[in-house]
Amino acid sequence: MLENIRHLVIEGPIGVGKTSLTQRLAEHLRAQTLLEMPEANPFLERFYRDSARYAFPTQLAFLFKRIDQLRELGRREVFDEIFVADFLLEKDALFASLTLADDELALYRQIYSNLVVQAPVPDLVIYLEASPAALLTRIADRGRPMEVSISEAYLQQLCEAYTRFFYQYDESPLLTVNTEHLDPANNEDDFALLLERVRQMRGRREFFNRGE
Repeated sequence: MLENIRHLVIEGPIGVGKTSLTQRLAEHLRAQTLLEMPEANPFLERFYRDSARYAFPTQLAFLFKRIDQLRELGRREVFDEIFVADFLLEKDALFASLTLADDELALYRQIYSNLVVQAPVPDLVIYLEASPAALLTRIADRGRPMEVSISEAYLQQLCEAYTRFFYQYDESPLLTVNTEHLDPANNEDDFALLLERVRQMRGRREFFNRGE
């Protein structure tokens, strides 16, 4: 399957390693990257400090940026390039449902429905999952100042939302990867295992897990 992929998406909650894996896969496939670059969102640090106040502008900033990126991807796909992205547009609404008050969420949905583009359907989505405790440790290890106030309770909500989202997701073939004991972004053997697992995929929904 790997040889036929033109548009690959890596998804998962904060701290799971999706951007690092995106960059490594892009290098391996000689592909272009499409990265959401959360550090470029001018509201994100303030959101982590005061989520109730800054959730709405933070969410809109992400939405507008993602739509612009996917419009650019649509223009560039005619050149038959390979792309690896670290986000799905559909997950924007996942975060909105977690962070916005009811009236803000209603307004967000109106804006989303008027702005959303017909996003290209990926050839494969790789969903990276990990426990909230593992995510909290990884976030602490990478030491980004804006993320120091992220709580395990928020990560628990986020992981549950991702689980629900991908339980229903059927737009593309989906490989769910349990990263508790796998680090394909930084471990050569784990990366090789992931590549082989993708090559062996036959169904539309498969799971990759390795015990300790």
